Amino acid sequence: MASIHKEILIDANPADVWDALRDFGALHTRLVPGFVTDTKLDGDARIVTFANGTVAREILVDCDDARRRLVYAIVSDRIKQHSASAQVFDDGNGRTRFVWIADVLPNEIAPYMDAQMDLGLIAMQKALGRSAA
Repeated sequence: MASIHKEILIDANPADVWDALRDFGALHTRLVPGFVTDTKLDGDARIVTFANGTVAREILVDCDDARRRLVYAIVSDRIKQHSASAQVFDDGNGRTRFVWIADVLPNEIAPYMDAQMDLGLIAMQKALGRSAA
C-alpha cells in the first residue's frame, strides 16, 4: 500500500484552519476553493467534484475536535483502498502546521493522488493564508 505524507505551514490561526477543515460539506467554499468545485452532503459522506472533473464519494470516519483531526475514506471501482487523515497543529505565532496523510491501493494510483494532494494544498494556502514554508 502506498502512503503519501504531506506537511505544510500556513500563515493562519490554527483554530480558523480547523474550523474550515471540520466543515465537511464546505470544501469548495472554505478549504480548497478552485481545486474542488462542488461538495454535496449525503449522510456521513460527501460527494466531491474536483476541478479536473473527477467525482469522489468521501465517507467521514472521524472528526476529533480535541486533536483537530479529520479522517475520511474513499472506495470506488478505480480505488480499492483510500483512507486519509488531515490534522491541524499550532506552529506558534499564529501559524498552522497542516499534516495530510493518505494510504492508497492500488499502488499505481499513488502518483496521481500525490499530485492531486499538492494541488489541494496550494488551494488551501491560497484560501487560508500565505505559505510559510
